[in-house]
Amino acid sequence: MSMTDPIADMLTRIRNATQAGHRRVLVPGSNLKRAVAQLLVEQGYIEKFEEIKEDNGGQGSLRLFLKYYNRDGKTVGVIEGIRRVSRPGRRIFAGKDNIPKVCGGYGISILSTNQGILTGHQCRMRGIGGEVLCEVW
Repeated sequence: MSMTDPIADMLTRIRNATQAGHRRVLVPGSNLKRAVAQLLVEQGYIEKFEEIKEDNGGQGSLRLFLKYYNRDGKTVGVIEGIRRVSRPGRRIFAGKDNIPKVCGGYGISILSTNQGILTGHQCRMRGIGGEVLCEVW
C-alpha cells in the first residue's frame, strides 16, 4: 500500500503517542524523516532516535523516544503541538524574508531547503527560504 504523505503520517504518529503518554513511537524510515527526527533531537523536542535496519536492505524504521516533563504533578509532553504545513495537494514555500515564526518564537518551523532540512531560525541566519514542512511547539 502506498502512502501519499509520509511526513504527515510521521507527525500524526508523534502527536498520537504524545497524547497517549507513550515513551517511544515507531515510524517507517526514510532519509527525510531521519533528518526531521535529527532536528527534533537537536532542538530538544525528543530525547533521541534510533534506526532499526531491515534484513532485506530496505529503509527500515525509526524508533523515536519522546520527551516529557512534570507540570503541577502531571506528566506533559514537550511537544505540545505539531502541524503539517505544506501538503502534497498544496505546497507552501517561504522566501528568506517571510519564514513563519511559531508561537511568537517559542516553537520551530522545519523547512526543506537546497542546503538540507533546517529550522526557520537557521534559514533566517543563512538568508535562504524553502518549503515549510511543519511547525512544532
